[in-house]
Amino acid sequence: MSFDAPRELNDPKAMRALAHPVRIALLEALTVHAQLTATEAGEIVGESPANTSFHLRQLAKYGFVEEAEGGTGRRRPWRRKELGLRFTEVHADDETAAAARELSRLYSHRFIERAERGLEDNRALPEVWRAALGWNQVALHLTPDEVKEIDEALLAVFAPYGDRREPTEDQPHGAKRVEFLTFAYRL
Repeated sequence: MSFDAPRELNDPKAMRALAHPVRIALLEALTVHAQLTATEAGEIVGESPANTSFHLRQLAKYGFVEEAEGGTGRRRPWRRKELGLRFTEVHADDETAAAARELSRLYSHRFIERAERGLEDNRALPEVWRAALGWNQVALHLTPDEVKEIDEALLAVFAPYGDRREPTEDQPHGAKRVEFLTFAYRL
């Protein structure tokens, strides 16, 4: 999949539907694996096939996943409808703002926990990876417009690699899945 503009999420019902750890884990699993059955996805996220199937149906109801072709009988594979999503906590409607805050809280906790594990695990990687991975910290005095400009510039840096968000056979030898996180917050 190319690095298309992410889905703008502004429906409070869809935000609340997504704001569940199992559903976020399922979306992430369907990013790594182009398609999965409920049983396969359940093994990855540590849930029963029945529970996984329920959560996949909820994700489908709000347009995050869809049934993939090639299923037979009870073996029905699922796939993401699109990669990426974007949302803001700023909404005139209190219900939408509250749903966005909850979704943001869930994602930020998940990302930070995964970053902590990843940075710890980096220490056991071969030197070539340890030299490439790590973190950066920059504190600047910026206006809101400048912060938005930097955010857009960072996304533009990743755009040429958009076809590498999913695993494919034509990726360079030795390519591994690497996650970049950027956070912008006031000090």
